[in-house]
Amino acid sequence: MSHEAFKHIAEDIIQARIPLPYALNSVNCYLLRGAAGWSLVDTGLNTAAARQRWQVIMDGLGIKPEEIEKIALTHLHPDHFGMAGWWQGRRAEPIPLYLPEGELPLMRSLYRPGHERVTHEWLLRCGMAEAAAHALEAALQSTRGLTQPHPSQYGLLRAGDAVQLGRRQFRAIHAPGHSDGQLIFYDEADKLMICGDHVLMRITPNIGSWPQSEADPLGRYLASLHALAGLDVELALPGHKRLIRDWGGRVKEIIAHHEHRLLATRQALDDGARTTLEVAGRLFDMGRLTPHEWRFALAESLAHLEYLEAAGDLARQEDPGGGATVWIGA
Repeated sequence: MSHEAFKHIAEDIIQARIPLPYALNSVNCYLLRGAAGWSLVDTGLNTAAARQRWQVIMDGLGIKPEEIEKIALTHLHPDHFGMAGWWQGRRAEPIPLYLPEGELPLMRSLYRPGHERVTHEWLLRCGMAEAAAHALEAALQSTRGLTQPHPSQYGLLRAGDAVQLGRRQFRAIHAPGHSDGQLIFYDEADKLMICGDHVLMRITPNIGSWPQSEADPLGRYLASLHALAGLDVELALPGHKRLIRDWGGRVKEIIAHHEHRLLATRQALDDGARTTLEVAGRLFDMGRLTPHEWRFALAESLAHLEYLEAAGDLARQEDPGGGATVWIGA
């Protein structure tokens, strides 16, 4: 059975396509049926279109909110976390919600007052002008507003935990890079992976160095990919785009992509020192990006620069006055 809003992709698993107001125009969420009800993995961004889509899906499948047994989140980026509080409020007793313990620092920074100042300083260090920085901050503030209301209560998941989702038993695996504490869920018996934004088809996950990021997100991401490449996965369910049926092959393609991106990052400094923004302009067509997307281009460029810095391939010069950081080829 297939529908514009959802499709059956495996026994007792539904993929729900929830709209996003961006160029990346949807997020994949998953409903897994078990003996006691349905488990929901990831939720979407809390917009009117998303709420309407969920209603269409629930009506189409004949599922009532009371039949949602639990919600599990792969990570706390707004498009995955944003409707968690809305879902909990759909019935009198909040739906049990579980999120990765390693994502708590993100919740305490990105979704708290005062983050605007931290973001502003980060953008200026990347080389952005004041006016452009304010435009990006407005876009970020708008997105944060679409995560309200926040969950009223939640439990924590940790790497290695056994996680029951529907009738299947999964093992939680720490998958850093896209988000520091992201967890993906592996069902060894059915060779099934719910992989969040760790591995995607057609596009590569944004691997960014943000103000709140742990050190070397790209290095940690590549190490994770190498560790996961050999897992026996016949079907992977990603957070965006289409299903993954060649897990090892796609992992290798993403590793190769970053090798090419690192080479291009080095070459961006061949003709002199540049700010992070200037390097991003060599790696991305910034003129075609929205303010929402500029942040991701900056963060990804910075992650590649920092990786190369750690390898001794380039150096940085910080402005003691808080101005732009300048990168210099070794």
